[in-house]
Amino acid sequence: MKTNIYSKLLILTAIGFLFSCNPKSEGTDAEVSEAKEVEDVSASQEYTVNTEKSVVSWIGSKPTGKHNGTIPISSGTVAVEGDAIVGGSIDMNITEISNDDLAENPEMQAKLVGHLKSADFFDAENHPTANFTITSVEPYSAKDSIKVKKEFESEYKPASAKEHRVESPTHKITGNLTMRGKTLSVSFPANVTLTDGQIMAKAKFNIDRTQWGLQYGDEADVVDKAKDKFIYNTVNVGFEVVADAPSM
Repeated sequence: MKTNIYSKLLILTAIGFLFSCNPKSEGTDAEVSEAKEVEDVSASQEYTVNTEKSVVSWIGSKPTGKHNGTIPISSGTVAVEGDAIVGGSIDMNITEISNDDLAENPEMQAKLVGHLKSADFFDAENHPTANFTITSVEPYSAKDSIKVKKEFESEYKPASAKEHRVESPTHKITGNLTMRGKTLSVSFPANVTLTDGQIMAKAKFNIDRTQWGLQYGDEADVVDKAKDKFIYNTVNVGFEVVADAPSM
């Protein structure tokens, strides 16, 4: 695989998290719409996100290969009333986005990470932090079905929304995702457990990076996709968040 292939492969977004003008994107299990109002909530406890145990993961794809890595969660809180999550917010440190699959090739790894931080993608210099703020948490139901987006066929096409999803979702989480200066609402299934001392939440879903302005290599601009000169707009995203109850 040529060096320039690695430098052009993208992630995501966390928590990229990465969408455009179409308010609701079919073909992903993350529903996307205009940003929602964040209402004041009544909470009896505020859990603190454990940044050492919490992370956002990403997988970016191109017809000739894939890359994967993480974006660290730098801070966050989760508001709880009784046994229900009623709000919360997490910050993600875009300046520390990392790659995992090129660990044995540090030069290529540094080139890819540098490209992801550049204005071609996350523009980390001007937008060093991404944020996700919860606007609602509902029980997950069968009506929240997943529509699979049809992708350009290749050996390395992104995992579909049905292939890349959390097992046994318990809740549907909706919140405002801000990245690269743009805020949109996203909804996705998650597996959430709440005990007396800890909250654990896991989610896996697909998003379209271009909806947040990460347009580099946009497949919509490709005249002849058979030439493999593009990066898939679909990014596989994962969240793992652990939050600890306040000390008594």
